[in-house]
Amino acid sequence: MNPVPDIFRILPEVILTVTGVAVMLIDASLPPDWARRPLGWVAALGTTLALWASLWQLSLPVGTGFYSTIETSPFTVFFHVLICGIVLVALLLSLDTLPEDSHHQGEFYALIVFGAVGMCLLTGAVELLLVFIALEISSISTYILAGYRKDTPRGPEAAIKYFLLGSFATGFLLYGIALAFGATGTTQIYEIARLAPTAENHGLVLAALALMLVGILFKVSAAPFHVWTPDVYEGSPSPVVALMSTAPKAAAFALLLRVLYEMFPSLHATWTPLLWVVAVLSMTVGNLAALRQENVKRMMAYSSIAHAGYLLAAFAGFGSSGIAAASFYTAAYAAMNVGIFAVITVASGYDEKRPLVNDFRGLIYRSPLLGSLLIFFLVSLVGIPFTGGFFGKFYSFTAAVGGGAIWLALIGLLNSGLAAAYYLRLALAAAQHQTAKEAKDAGPTPQVGIAVGAALLLAVAATLILGIVPGEVLRAAEAGAHVLEAPPVQTTVLVGPVLSPPAP
Repeated sequence: MNPVPDIFRILPEVILTVTGVAVMLIDASLPPDWARRPLGWVAALGTTLALWASLWQLSLPVGTGFYSTIETSPFTVFFHVLICGIVLVALLLSLDTLPEDSHHQGEFYALIVFGAVGMCLLTGAVELLLVFIALEISSISTYILAGYRKDTPRGPEAAIKYFLLGSFATGFLLYGIALAFGATGTTQIYEIARLAPTAENHGLVLAALALMLVGILFKVSAAPFHVWTPDVYEGSPSPVVALMSTAPKAAAFALLLRVLYEMFPSLHATWTPLLWVVAVLSMTVGNLAALRQENVKRMMAYSSIAHAGYLLAAFAGFGSSGIAAASFYTAAYAAMNVGIFAVITVASGYDEKRPLVNDFRGLIYRSPLLGSLLIFFLVSLVGIPFTGGFFGKFYSFTAAVGGGAIWLALIGLLNSGLAAAYYLRLALAAAQHQTAKEAKDAGPTPQVGIAVGAALLLAVAATLILGIVPGEVLRAAEAGAHVLEAPPVQTTVLVGPVLSPPAP
C-alpha cells in the first residue's frame, strides 16, 4: 500500500491558510474606497473547501504525518468539520452585520480564517509542541477579534482582559508540557502515554497533568477559570462571540479528550474526580450567576460556563462512551449557541445599543422570524426533546451514570431546571407585547439579509438534525472515540503495546 503524502494530513489547514493569505493580499491590492465585503465571500468559499477536504480525509487510512506530529482519523475529521462549519456560519453572519465603513474589514475575515487554522491543527496535533503552536495561532486571532470595536470602551477592555488572562493560562499549559517532557523525555503524546506509568518521578507526571488541565479548562471557560468570560463576551462584537463561544471551545475540548484519554489514561482515577468537581462548579456557578443578569450577552456568557459543566459530566463515563458523549455535546452546543448569537447580532445591531433582556420585548411581533428562532434556540438550550440540546444532555448524563457518577448526573438535571428560569425569561420577553413607548424606542425592524439567512438556516438545520435524527452524528463521534481508545501504530516513533490492556 502506498504511503499517504504528509500534505494530505493537513489539507484543510493548507486550504484555510491559502484562503487567509489570499484575503490579505487582495485587501492590500484594492483601492481604499472599494468595499471589502466580497472578501468575506472569498473567506467563506475557502472555508467551505476546507470543510470538504476534511470530509475527504475520511478516505485516508488512520495515521500520522510530519514525523508523527499530526494525525488524521475519524476523531480529527469530526472536529475539523465542526470547526469549519462554525467558522462558515460566523463569516456569513459577519457579511451582513459588519458596517460597510468598518475599519480593517479584510483583516477581520482573514483573522477568522487564520484562527480556524490553529483550531484545526489543535484537534489533530499529537505532539505537544505543535499543540502549543496551534493554541497560540488560535488565541492570537481571537484576542485581536475581541477588540475589533476599538471605538467603544468595552472593546479594548475585552481584548486586554482576554489577552492577559489567556496568556497566563497558556503559561500554565506550557509549564505542564515542560514537566511532561522532564518526566518522560518526550513531547510525543503516544510516547508519553507509554512512558508515564513507569516514570521515575511520578510527581512530575501529576504536576504536568494538573498544569495542563488549568490551561485547557481556561480555554473552555470552566469554573473556577471562568472570570474572563462575561466581560469578554459583552465587549466583543456579537459575530465574534458566536465564533469564540463555540469553535475555540470545540478545539479545546478535543485537546482535553486527547490529553486525558490518550496521553494520561493511566491517571484516570486521578483526573476523573477533579473534573467531577469542576463540572459541578461550572454548572452551579454559571446558572446562579446567569439568573441575576439583565444583559443578554452576559447571561449567555454564564450560560456557556454552565454548558461547559454539562459537557464535562460526560468525562465521568468509561472509555468510548464518555468520549462520544462529549464530542456529540460539543456539536450540539455549537449549533444552538452560534444560532442564538446570530439572532442576537441581528436583533441588537452592530452597535448593540439595546443589549438588555427587556430590549428584546416584542421581538416576535417586530420580526416573527427572529423572534421564533430566538425562542427555538432557547428551548434547545433548555434541553427540550426534538432539539440538539436534549440529546446532548441525555448522552452526557447517561455517560456519567454509566461511569458511576449518579450524583453528578442528578446535579446536572437540577441545574438544567435552574437554567430554564433565565432562558424562559428571555423567551417570554420576546413573546410579550410592547408598550407604545417601547415600540417607539425599539427603532426599525431588524432585517435578515441573504448571508445571515443562510447562517440561521445552517444553525437551525444542525440543531434539528441533532435533535431528531442524531444517529449519524453519534456514530461519527463513536468512530472518533474508538480511535482515542486504540491509537494508530506510528511509523516514525515506536509505540509499545502498553496503550492496550494486557491479555488475560
